[in-house]
Amino acid sequence: MGITTDSGADFAMVAAEEPVGQDALYERISAEFTAPLTRLARAYESDPSLRQDLLQDIHIALWRSLSAFEGRCSLRTWVYRVAHNTAATHVLRRRRRLLKNLVDLDEIEIASESPDVDVVVDEARMLSRLHELVQRLKPLDREVFVLYLEGLSMEDIAEIAGLSETNTRTKLHRIRTLLAARIHTGDTR
Repeated sequence: MGITTDSGADFAMVAAEEPVGQDALYERISAEFTAPLTRLARAYESDPSLRQDLLQDIHIALWRSLSAFEGRCSLRTWVYRVAHNTAATHVLRRRRRLLKNLVDLDEIEIASESPDVDVVVDEARMLSRLHELVQRLKPLDREVFVLYLEGLSMEDIAEIAGLSETNTRTKLHRIRTLLAARIHTGDTR
């Protein structure tokens, strides 16, 4: 019997039935969540070397917290919660070190590039702009948006972020509207 990610109860049942060591359980989690955790780290950290440090910190936090998982939520929710908490802490530490102020979603002013109708913006440039804009979001806004991009339900996003489902929907709508407007106008600031 394998670990399911849909139900924390299923995970707890498997953990109780099969004597699985912490290392073996971590290996299973690591294999299943490698790609999403890598994308999450990229959303929180743009510097490649610092991104690797963050990803390592996420994996360490996951391994250390395995004993605390009691199956009250799905394994997927638990992994994202640990990862986002670690990433948010990383951002706060880095912000303190660099004395760089993050701005509120409503305060982002984006400078536009000179419009050039003859130039077609390729997909890589569009994704790069989106990434830059996502990097400028506050940690909670970034967390909500990244979880949305990962395909999590509103209920799961709300639970992971510690928000109400209504607040999550509103926040996500505002973020998507802002990012769409900025992308279409070519703004990157």
